[in-house]
Amino acid sequence: MIWAGVIAILIMAALGAPLFAVLLAASMLGFYSAEIDLAIVAIELYRIVDTPLLVALPLFTFSGYLLSEANTSTRLVNLMQSLFGFLPSGLAIVAFVACAVFTALTGASGVTIVALGALLLPALRQAGFAEKFSMGLVTTSGSLGLLLVPSVPLILYGVIAQQLDLGEPFAIVDLFVAGVAPMLLMLVMLSCWTLWRHRGGAIPRVPFQWRNVGAALWDARWEVPLPLVVLGGIFSGIFAISEAAAVTALYVVLAEVFGYREINMRQLAKVAKESMVMVGGILLILGVALGFTNFLVDAEVPQQLMALMQEHIQSPLSFLLLLNVLLLILGAMLDIFAALVIMVPLLLPVAVGYGIHPVHLGIIFLANMQVGYFTPPVGMNLFIASYRFKKPLTELYAATVPFMLILLAAVLIITYVPAFSLWHMDTP
Repeated sequence: MIWAGVIAILIMAALGAPLFAVLLAASMLGFYSAEIDLAIVAIELYRIVDTPLLVALPLFTFSGYLLSEANTSTRLVNLMQSLFGFLPSGLAIVAFVACAVFTALTGASGVTIVALGALLLPALRQAGFAEKFSMGLVTTSGSLGLLLVPSVPLILYGVIAQQLDLGEPFAIVDLFVAGVAPMLLMLVMLSCWTLWRHRGGAIPRVPFQWRNVGAALWDARWEVPLPLVVLGGIFSGIFAISEAAAVTALYVVLAEVFGYREINMRQLAKVAKESMVMVGGILLILGVALGFTNFLVDAEVPQQLMALMQEHIQSPLSFLLLLNVLLLILGAMLDIFAALVIMVPLLLPVAVGYGIHPVHLGIIFLANMQVGYFTPPVGMNLFIASYRFKKPLTELYAATVPFMLILLAAVLIITYVPAFSLWHMDTP
């Protein structure tokens, strides 16, 4: 009977059943085979309600949806252009920074490509950048920012890791701080390669003028203080994460509805509905995944996986290399939320067994997911960019390869130099 259940679940997955249904069926089958009351699944679903940090997820998600619905993308690009456009290849650097900030605020890679791509691609072409370079930049930069606060995947990793309670304890704020240096490393490496590639002054610069900076700051007067309010409140200890999420949501509503008046009350209700549908899906998958994780722990699957790994892989360095390969493949095949809820409960116990700090693993995980978004042949950003810009996938494959190689080099540095992620923590 158990094998019949396994076959049925595999058929469900092959036919495209929702992820939560597959996970729920797997966990129920596992508990049933172990003769454990199936009420445990409902208990796990309820357990996430008792996690105060989860309040931050819907609030940050709602804020991101609202910002993407308004003209935030245009104001952000104009502000970055006024500040950095005077640099050699300044517009490309503007694109990297703007995409990273916008992805962090909205929490969605595809939204960045759709919202900023329409602005950046024509601007890059007009500034003299080659079409192949411009397409590659827009496609790959869409996933930058997953390591920056208030990125929803970063918060979700923290929630899952804290539920597992493995390795050294940490706070969500530790993850926020840990993501800054790796993100800056990626931006610096991309910018340096861009400057080297366009050396010789072929790309014209935009003269720096305080008047333009002032005008751009005035246009973005309601959005510029947002990161300062949120980050300042969190790192000063004034706000807890959930309180910072509530302040962010309130601030964004006041800014977009009453400040800029770009969103009316009818649109506000529509955005709230769409964002909560997204959040509902995440929470349902998370609750079911916690039930499945409970079964895996009871069945000692992580311990068996750890024993198998240590039998064949002695060095933590070798484990990290294999981990990067696995995460790149997963990033190209799975949605980031699905990858988090499925793989973190399996990988974190093994990583801790090799002496890897949970915060470091989180940064490695999300850094690989960023690259996986545009890893051929099935990276999600490739399909979004192909549809948005009416370009064949093969053309996008070729355009993204240089950017992917640079970011892979950055991922290796982040992986093998833990100090980039743990510089602020007291680690042995």
